[in-house]
Amino acid sequence: MDSEMRGLKIAAVIMGALIVIGTIGLAVGVLRRTNAPALPASAALPPVVTAVLQEPEGTQIVGMAALADRLALQLQGGGSDRVVLVDPRTGALAGRISLAH
Repeated sequence: MDSEMRGLKIAAVIMGALIVIGTIGLAVGVLRRTNAPALPASAALPPVVTAVLQEPEGTQIVGMAALADRLALQLQGGGSDRVVLVDPRTGALAGRISLAH
């Protein structure tokens, strides 16, 4: 019976130590985050870019894909199907690919 109590005491001490270590780790993590330098306002959100496509009426965007440094828009209606490449940083038209029927 004495050896069973000894094992229980050891387990209780180990679990208590783990609770203390975990609490200290949590406190250190919270303090690091609160003392971290804040990001500048310009780095927090990307700039808003507006792109106006000069396309005929009835044109719809039916697909979109992000490329390395371009945004590809698949357009239908208002003529033949086409893909328009837009520079997402400036909103400028970077290219046009027409798809013939």
